[in-house]
Amino acid sequence: MSDPKLAMEVPPQVRDFAVKSVDQAERAISSFLESASKSVAMVPSPMNDVGQQALAITGKNLKASFEHARKLMNAKDINEVMQLQTEFLRNQFGVATEQSKQMSGGIAYTGGDVAKEEPDLI
Repeated sequence: MSDPKLAMEVPPQVRDFAVKSVDQAERAISSFLESASKSVAMVPSPMNDVGQQALAITGKNLKASFEHARKLMNAKDINEVMQLQTEFLRNQFGVATEQSKQMSGGIAYTGGDVAKEEPDLI
């Protein structure tokens, strides 16, 4: 059983405010990423690909963070918060490892393309 001292009684108004704040932040970030994506699209290739990949990874990470925040807002007690946090961090560590591999592979590939296109740069 849960220790009554660790139970979290959050007033509904506070919870509603938190939900609205997360939703508002998510919309603002989404708008920013959309604008950034348009800006990156104007950059000449091959760096365009790297920028788009970085934005896609950032978008996925932010989406996971917003989902996590929503789960935390619905946690019933500190034990659930700790469990959610542990799961999130474990998952994000794996995601970060995979994303690092993707980015390093993409940058190495792009670097090879630049060397082919501009041999005087090397």
